[in-house]
This record gives sequence, C-alpha cells and structure tokens, in this order.
Amino acid sequence: MGSMCQTSSSHNTTALHTHPQSATHTSSYWGHESQILFSGWPGSSSGMYALALFFVFGLAMMVECLSYRTIVKPEANKVAAWFFKTAMHTIRAGLSYVVMLAVMSFNGGVFLAAVIGHSVGFLVFGSKV
Repeated sequence: MGSMCQTSSSHNTTALHTHPQSATHTSSYWGHESQILFSGWPGSSSGMYALALFFVFGLAMMVECLSYRTIVKPEANKVAAWFFKTAMHTIRAGLSYVVMLAVMSFNGGVFLAAVIGHSVGFLVFGSKV
C-alpha cells in the first residue's frame, strides 16, 4: 500500500520542464506579459495585450446587452419564443464564463477591462437613463 503513494523523481522533474514559459499566477499582477484565455495569447506584445483588453471589455458589454435587451416580441409564438430565450440565456451564460476565465488570469488590466465593460454595458443597455 505504501508503494501506491510513491512517485518517481524523474517523472516529476520532467513534468516541471515541459512548459518552462507557462507561468500561472496565484495573485494579482500588473503587466502586459500575460496569458489570457489561450496558451500564448496575447504573448509579450503590448499591442496584442491592448487587443485582449478590448476583447474582454467587449465580451463584458455583450453579456450586459444580452441581460437587458428584450428581443422577443410579445405577440410571438410562445414555443418559439421560449426556445429563443433559452438559446439567448445559454449564450449569455457562456460569455459570462469566458469573461470569468479571463479574469482568472489574475491580471489587473483584464480585471479592470471586465469591470468597466460590465459597467458601461449596464449604463448603455440596463439603465433607463
């Protein structure tokens, strides 16, 4: 039974060196050299980092748009309206999870882009101002 808990040190050493450039952060950090949503994206380019921030901002705004816009007309077929509302809810939930995964990169800029995107989205689509 004790042999089931033992691991070979050569396996652990190899596993540590397979991806030397992938650094995962467990606390918030600032900087454009990050990994958001996909391996190697946005990389070390400042322009790609800015694009990633706009992407997260846009996703957060789309989540708010789908949360507050009524697309189905009241006189629509009830069954078709139900399926359409369910599809819109599914898309909104999926986009919300993508924004959450982006925020889980622990990058401060991504966090601010998501919060500001949700805020601007609510201002544009949710508030009655």
